[in-house]
Amino acid sequence: MSATALLDNSHYEQACDRAIAMCDGNLRSTIKALIMANEYLEAELEELQAAISAGCIPETSRSKARSSAA
Repeated sequence: MSATALLDNSHYEQACDRAIAMCDGNLRSTIKALIMANEYLEAELEELQAAISAGCIPETSRSKARSSAA
């Protein structure tokens, strides 16, 4: 990652502003929502890792699109 990319926080600032706005300006609710989203993503990751360990190959959106087009 370049030094310029590290110094450009505007993307993160905008994301923070949107998250806070979605929670009507309530910072506690915003933090709670972000923690819940993170826990959901961690659970999804664990499921994918377990499936891969079991030899299953998760269907990707690209393969779904190909199979539905056929």
